[in-house]
Amino acid sequence: MTKNIIEVRDLVRHYPIQQGILYKRTIGQIKAVDGVSLDLVEGETLGVVGESGCGKSTLARVLMNLEKPTSGTVLYKGQDIFKLSKGDMRRLRRNIQLVMQDPYTSLNPRMTVGDIIGEPFEIHKEVAPKGSRRRKVEELLETVGLSPEHINRYPHQFSGGQRQRIGIARALALQPEVIICDEPVSALDVSIQAQVMNLLERLQDEFGLSYLFIAHDLSVVRHLADRVAVMYLGRIAEIGTEDEIYERPTHPYTQALLSAVPVPDPESRNTKAIIRLEGDVPSPANPPSGCRFRTRCWKAQEICAAKEPELVRREDSDHPSACHFAETRTVVVSHEA
Repeated sequence: MTKNIIEVRDLVRHYPIQQGILYKRTIGQIKAVDGVSLDLVEGETLGVVGESGCGKSTLARVLMNLEKPTSGTVLYKGQDIFKLSKGDMRRLRRNIQLVMQDPYTSLNPRMTVGDIIGEPFEIHKEVAPKGSRRRKVEELLETVGLSPEHINRYPHQFSGGQRQRIGIARALALQPEVIICDEPVSALDVSIQAQVMNLLERLQDEFGLSYLFIAHDLSVVRHLADRVAVMYLGRIAEIGTEDEIYERPTHPYTQALLSAVPVPDPESRNTKAIIRLEGDVPSPANPPSGCRFRTRCWKAQEICAAKEPELVRREDSDHPSACHFAETRTVVVSHEA
């Protein structure tokens, strides 16, 4: 039986838009995350995909309780993390770690690699190694594919891929159960991306980790994810297993994203239908009424403006989709993309 380790229900995070110099007044809200519900199952990788500005990184920060939600709940093993005391939240954080997007700014340039990886032990002394801390740090470096001899070096002495491995080693130091990966390979070269993805996959098998993997590249997510949630303007447009999303997408936005994924096979490329979206992404401060994708959707009708579609399983579909006219569309996508 599968067991949820994180449960997100109706999560909302709005940022006030303020005007004025001496006396500020709120004139609107930026709806970064606007009613997201999802589950992360123990041992799985849930990919969260969408364009820049759709709310992916805000979702990660709220799940870490680095930002308070406007409303909604996040349960970790049944505990509402927003109701925990500061001490309880600090202890819980050792179980939920974060790998950040930019390895160039997520590491303190004035600290050695040994100090960076060993710093979590200063905060969470209950899981600090009983023996040599240096030896533990060296083991973590070996685990992520770096030499223990690098322990006294500084971040500027490493490449981007190596710095991201250091960030992963730091996340592993406290033996977490969940790692939230906020676009961990988007700043890396393509060849290095594959190495880091393979490392994350190996670590998941070795330590039984659960990943929430945030990305804007669908081909990257496919390599690692068991399930995929597609976000658009702060909400989930479609969610399903890897096969359901990539082989049988039902939401027009998902179909458009998949049509943009490059296909190296010339024969498949010639049979692939390209979907070109019209217009720009609306502002999260003033999203369209009803379906938020309707202003760019070729299927849009009157009901799309009048009624917001629910994220439910539609007729002839095997997974939930937030579209009034959801239908399966075969999409040619390379597994090697």
